[in-house]
Amino acid sequence: MHPVLIVYSTQTGRTRQLVEACAQGLRADGEVEVTVRVAHDAGTDDLLRCHGLILATPENFGYMSGLVKDFLDRTYYPAEGKTIGLPYGVLVSCGNDGRGAVSAIERIASGYQWKAFAEPLIVRGDPDADHLAQARTLGETLAAGLSVGAF
Repeated sequence: MHPVLIVYSTQTGRTRQLVEACAQGLRADGEVEVTVRVAHDAGTDDLLRCHGLILATPENFGYMSGLVKDFLDRTYYPAEGKTIGLPYGVLVSCGNDGRGAVSAIERIASGYQWKAFAEPLIVRGDPDADHLAQARTLGETLAAGLSVGAF
């Protein structure tokens, strides 16, 4: 089993919908153990244990959620050098364009030396069936890559 951590924050429930769809995709082949944590409950032990990571956030004022940023801040030094090459993906729920949140996450992920395994999924407004399918596909992609040793 490959442990995957999903760290998220939500106020409206939109991001949580994307997280649930992504988790379904991760669990589809039975090779992945998924841990879903609200950002304030996630910690260094969760991060060090995982073989893959999904960061899911609303875009607030052109940036990632403060709780997701807090998770990244709290875990950076304790995990420094221990998660190099970790495959990660990004889900952003937004009302604008989501680029600010993605840019900030990518900048921090480069400091951790993580590797994006897919393009970020940015969803403007309420997630529809297509968005949820894309989130499932993101999960399936990570699961497949871990299963065959591509990541």
